[in-house]
Amino acid sequence: MPQQPTSLPSQSEPSVIEETARLARAQRLTDVITRLRRALRSSIRTDYPWESLPMAQVELLQTLAAAPLRVGELAERQRLAPNTVSGLIGKLLDAGFVDRQADPGDRRTARIALTEAGHQQLNDWRQAHERRLADALESLSPADREAVMLALPGLEQLARSLAAGPGGETRP
Repeated sequence: MPQQPTSLPSQSEPSVIEETARLARAQRLTDVITRLRRALRSSIRTDYPWESLPMAQVELLQTLAAAPLRVGELAERQRLAPNTVSGLIGKLLDAGFVDRQADPGDRRTARIALTEAGHQQLNDWRQAHERRLADALESLSPADREAVMLALPGLEQLARSLAAGPGGETRP
């Protein structure tokens, strides 16, 4: 009986070994990012007990630092449900970090803007994180510190790639 030709993977298809290595790199990066975020969040709250703003609220403040936005625009940019953003905004309103402003383009809607207290809270949050990270970087060996700094351009490009949609278009 004649032997059937076997199909070989094309040059564009990764082998099982390559795919396993690719996923292992992604898993390691995911683990490190998760541990880094958790360690930073935990150490900030230990070293700066006054800093208790939840990350979801901080991210909204960061987004609003550029310009006031409607709730729907915030939800889209944060990739959250509008009702989730409304709840977070309610807490920020209660804390005095944001306020509602009339939308000049549509009087039926409001835009959410940072208040002076919101700008100060965001600035304090940034400074606390920068101090904590600067201290942690100084605790590294010069070679490790340099390796971290040299990795930043690639990590910035990775963040841009993740923010891009499937067609490579940047999401809001």
